[in-house]
Amino acid sequence: MDADAFRAEFPVCARIAFLNAGSDGPVPTRGAEAAVRQVEHELHEGRAGRPHFERLLGMAGKLREQLAGLMACSPEDVALTRSTTDGVSTVMSALRLGPGDEVLTSDEEHPGLLAPLEAARRRRGFHVRIAPFAELADAIGPRTRLVACSHVSWVGGRVVDAAALAASDAMVLLDGAQGLGAVPTNPHELGCDFYAASGQKWLCGPDGSGCLYVRRHLADELDPPWPNYGSLADPSRPSDLDPHPGARRFDMGLSGPLFAWSLESVGLLADAGLDWVHERGTGLAARLADALAERGLTVSPRGRSTLVSWSSSDPEGDMAGLAANGIVVRYLPGRGLVRASVGAWSNEEDLDRLVAAAVR
Repeated sequence: MDADAFRAEFPVCARIAFLNAGSDGPVPTRGAEAAVRQVEHELHEGRAGRPHFERLLGMAGKLREQLAGLMACSPEDVALTRSTTDGVSTVMSALRLGPGDEVLTSDEEHPGLLAPLEAARRRRGFHVRIAPFAELADAIGPRTRLVACSHVSWVGGRVVDAAALAASDAMVLLDGAQGLGAVPTNPHELGCDFYAASGQKWLCGPDGSGCLYVRRHLADELDPPWPNYGSLADPSRPSDLDPHPGARRFDMGLSGPLFAWSLESVGLLADAGLDWVHERGTGLAARLADALAERGLTVSPRGRSTLVSWSSSDPEGDMAGLAANGIVVRYLPGRGLVRASVGAWSNEEDLDRLVAAAVR
């Protein structure tokens, strides 16, 4: 897809340099319009009866197929969740970990992973050990049952050595909040057992959307922590607690407007071509990192990703100053960093504006 045409799909990009998809991606016109159409349909046609429910199930099935396409996996291996944290919480609650077991994580994890991990530790009594992000594979020990870490670090954009993690006997849960939609994400190639991702970030979908990949043999062995109507193979016999085969047993509910928006947003990325989306975003991010470093800023260690962070003595003030100049980034609390998220919708002018405003 032509870069200008793709950028035009996101009206906010005509007004500001939007460089914060690591928090929330820009909203595409086609996604917003689809959500409005669905709300209008529900407003005038109502939400009662079997036709409405079957419509929602059909939308859920299509979205599951689209997300599976992004990850080159089977739709049966994808659950529809409400966030990356939902996926992490699901895995931590479903796994039968206990005293004597160890979960290994890193020093660059988001609260959305660490909070569910700590809650599970308190309930189950397993041990949590923290290692430097770049040294995770070497830190795996004989007691390590699970490695829970980011695919792409939210701190500076480093990419984990997933193959090295998969070479161990431990299960691997990847937090894909900064991965899916931004960089190539194939769970089979990564070798992970679980991959939790958000819909509102690099997929440009609505808040409250996400997905979870679960390796098939593990999915069929795990009970859904929050069984519901949609997770049951036969909802007419709820007391049997017989879940759907595959990852669908971990689904989190149904929403027509959310599904309508998500289908269009994910479809837009697919229409543009995932390879192009990944290459353009990561290429522009590398350009930005080089430009900031050349101007004397300290850029955090990073990999081939769409995140660029740099050191600041006043990151919150710098973020506010950039916002006043029509440049949207974020600061990372407690880390002394400002972070830009560069997507395929970004352009060179956005980056030049940021560099000029950041280097004073």
